[in-house]
Amino acid sequence: MNVAVFDINGKKTGKEAELNDSIFAGEINEHVVWLDIKALMANKRQGTHASKGRSYVSGGGRKPFRQKGTGRARQGSTRAPHHVGGGRVFGPEPHGYYQKVNKKVKKIARRSVLTDKAQNEKIVVIEDFQMDAPKTKTITAMLDGLNLTGKRVLILTNGNMPNVYKSADNIYKVSVREDATFSSYDVVNAHTVLIQEGALAKINEVLG
Repeated sequence: MNVAVFDINGKKTGKEAELNDSIFAGEINEHVVWLDIKALMANKRQGTHASKGRSYVSGGGRKPFRQKGTGRARQGSTRAPHHVGGGRVFGPEPHGYYQKVNKKVKKIARRSVLTDKAQNEKIVVIEDFQMDAPKTKTITAMLDGLNLTGKRVLILTNGNMPNVYKSADNIYKVSVREDATFSSYDVVNAHTVLIQEGALAKINEVLG
């Protein structure tokens, strides 16, 4: 599969880039994508939720009234769950939500989401560029030239490019990842994926 290459201004350069068919034109496995994204979202949870049971609330040191002769039901503490200020029954306790996904499953999931984007013509290849300093205007102009202003965009850079990251960090709905470090959720959450021409080699190496 060949796609046109655009420059940093969002205009066609006249060149074409080849997308690896095993990555961008493979089989879409929706179940594997679901497994991977489910694990990603679960692993982001802190699991620090908690509540106080009757052994953790203060007070209730003595019996509120005598056992017999009052005509009321016997009570041992004012901090029992059915009393105001008492502990909570079966409340949430801190625990982890970690879910493990095999490397092969993650690779299949990332191939699937890239294939889906390629089939819907949501993969755009940008020629390699360097930024001497962070300039949000440069990234904004590129998005304007590609008619992607206001849309969720994922930019995959050719190696570590902190100036590109800082420039795009100021733009709402735009995220930047270093070549093949993206997750399947990053691709699914994006309307369009912009890939620098040099990043394709790293993606082919990791996912090919």
